[in-house]
Amino acid sequence: MDFRSASLFAVTAGFLFSGTLCPAQSIRPEDLAQGKIVIMQRDAPDPLFAHSVIVLAHYDQTGAVGLMIHYRSNLTIQQALAGIKGAEKRTDPLFVGGPVGLQGVLALLRSDSLPPDAGRVAGNLYLLASKQSIGAALSAGRKASDFHVFLGYTGWGPGQLQREVRLGGWFIFDYDESLVFDEHPETLWKRLIERTELEKVLFPYLEASLMCDI
Repeated sequence: MDFRSASLFAVTAGFLFSGTLCPAQSIRPEDLAQGKIVIMQRDAPDPLFAHSVIVLAHYDQTGAVGLMIHYRSNLTIQQALAGIKGAEKRTDPLFVGGPVGLQGVLALLRSDSLPPDAGRVAGNLYLLASKQSIGAALSAGRKASDFHVFLGYTGWGPGQLQREVRLGGWFIFDYDESLVFDEHPETLWKRLIERTELEKVLFPYLEASLMCDI
């Protein structure tokens, strides 16, 4: 490998694998798992899921439940959860978790310890699926940067998400708390899809360059 190729590889690798970016994506159904993040391909056939970034809050042989983490609404927690203790001063927005069960409320909480009546998703991320557990988080004054409330969710039956991945519908990213609580969720899909497309262009070029220089 000559100096020019080595420099190009170092710069590109540093960009793609810097600590500010999540691990590289996968298109293999066997890489699906609870806590993984899936993003919709650019030419999504279903407008409901266009530009979607979804964290898999539950995943097993019975199916999958996901929450859209990119869709921040204009509705506040205070407005949506009126009457629940701790919600009266919360002006942080609700997220639309998906098109299913929009009358229901779920929440994701980042916590160093197990919250009351919560289910662990992955790492320090927990799913709150009852008004009691969400109320407890609100009463505890959990910060908006660690606590998102969702209306609705996305759901897949047994084997359905695997089939969609196999057909090229989704890219899979490793679990990353920083993505779940990203400060600019409205641009999250654009950033991730552009990175995906950049890797598709650069990796074959880098591999070819390295082979030619050996």
